[in-house]
Amino acid sequence: MTPLLPALTAKARHTAHPPPATCTCGQGEGKGNSPGSDSVLADRPDATVVRHADLVAKAHAPETDPAALTTRLTVAARLPGTLLPPLHTTPTPLHGRLVTFWPHGTPVDRDDPDAAPWEAAATLLARLHRTDVASLPHPLPAMRGPAKAARALARLHAAGPHPAAPPVLRAWRALPPWARAEAPAPGPPRLCHGDLHLGQLVRTPDGTWRLIDVDDLGGGDPAWDLARPAAWYACGLLAPEEWTRFLDAYRTAGGPAVPADGADPWRDLDVPARALTVQTAALAIAKAIAADRPLDEIEQALIDACDRMNRTTARG
Repeated sequence: MTPLLPALTAKARHTAHPPPATCTCGQGEGKGNSPGSDSVLADRPDATVVRHADLVAKAHAPETDPAALTTRLTVAARLPGTLLPPLHTTPTPLHGRLVTFWPHGTPVDRDDPDAAPWEAAATLLARLHRTDVASLPHPLPAMRGPAKAARALARLHAAGPHPAAPPVLRAWRALPPWARAEAPAPGPPRLCHGDLHLGQLVRTPDGTWRLIDVDDLGGGDPAWDLARPAAWYACGLLAPEEWTRFLDAYRTAGGPAVPADGADPWRDLDVPARALTVQTAALAIAKAIAADRPLDEIEQALIDACDRMNRTTARG
């Protein structure tokens, strides 16, 4: 059987240059940074992503639901000012995986943290959350954020014992059922991204930012989309001024996840932020066990945050 990666690369070339056109991009070894060459953007069990010319092909996780993915693609196509629209709204099967095709966008520069587009991310989220759910295809899939958190805890359990695991497991058990994917989220569902971080933004050729990655898109609590930066801020991993820029821009854009009047946002953000902290800590421990290495400073900060959450819950 042809391995997935070369088959996906061939599919990307064919889609970028459908017959009778021929590829003149000048492919070859050592040209991975050339816009016209093949390059692998990700190769993980849950996603394999390749680029050819100005096209990106993504093979989604093996367990991806075709109907749910089709709905998510349709939503992205209907919101081109917020989400990067796919080239097609029907996924293509390839070696047991579902493949989608996208225009290429420039990702956030990880080597220039001062230029992180916090305001753009917040504005796009607010726009997404304000979308009229009734105007979208039905049934709209559930936002998969809590399900991803539950999967991270399952991965921690499967990894085996670790001295840092108990506070993470206690913090997980203290969360309400909806945050553990055991019950529906409270309140009317809004359209949510489900896995927001700066790696989920790309700049289009016209210079504007768009959200990417629709795998977790769906109806749910919009506070979940603010939870990762909120958790980083609470753990001391995001500077207060960056958190303020993000939150102020979200409010200015009319985002409904937090009060618009400047009231304390943590009433709405506390549970999702705790859940994202636990999720990230669980994954950190599982990866450390797999690599047989100690936790690094950032990973330990997440464990410490789980421990503080447990003490706060006990006092409450």
